[in-house]
Amino acid sequence: MNEQWKFFQGFLRQPGQVGSVIPSSKALEQHIVRQIDPEHAETLVELGPGTGGTTRAVLAAMTSSARLLAIDIDPQFVRHLEAIDDPRLIPCTGTANNLSELLSQHGLAAPDVVFSGIPCSTMGDELGRQVIESVWSSLKPGGRFVAYQFRGAVKQIGEQILGPPSVEWQWFNIPPMRFYRWDKPVQ
Repeated sequence: MNEQWKFFQGFLRQPGQVGSVIPSSKALEQHIVRQIDPEHAETLVELGPGTGGTTRAVLAAMTSSARLLAIDIDPQFVRHLEAIDDPRLIPCTGTANNLSELLSQHGLAAPDVVFSGIPCSTMGDELGRQVIESVWSSLKPGGRFVAYQFRGAVKQIGEQILGPPSVEWQWFNIPPMRFYRWDKPVQ
């Protein structure tokens, strides 16, 4: 209940930057894990981890040598993430459109996967384009970008830059979520 309350407080502080009033369901967390395949990734990036429910699910599926950079714009959410006792986790206050700088700052290689729950529908087309371009340019060849959203703004913006995504639904979440996935060509 404490995590739900902190998440709700984050929504009240910044409703345009927190995608929901409650954290992700367990079903959604497991769907994310299946989509991003963390057991085959060395460097992962989570955009908008909130209070860390999804972060914990991904950490449980990662290898011992992998690293997870969790970037949130809300310093209070980042402080909450810092309480997770896992040396593979790197909580970071920042923005998605500075991804390459944050990776460099933390000595991380190009990510195998970037996954995001940040609400593209509230950020406007230009900022949404900057975020998607930042993610795509930072991903290693053969990498994967997964965005889970309850609105379709990320798909509309992403299609213009990356082409059509693979789309799946997770109905057991409030609200139900769509998963948009783009795989970067190896070259």
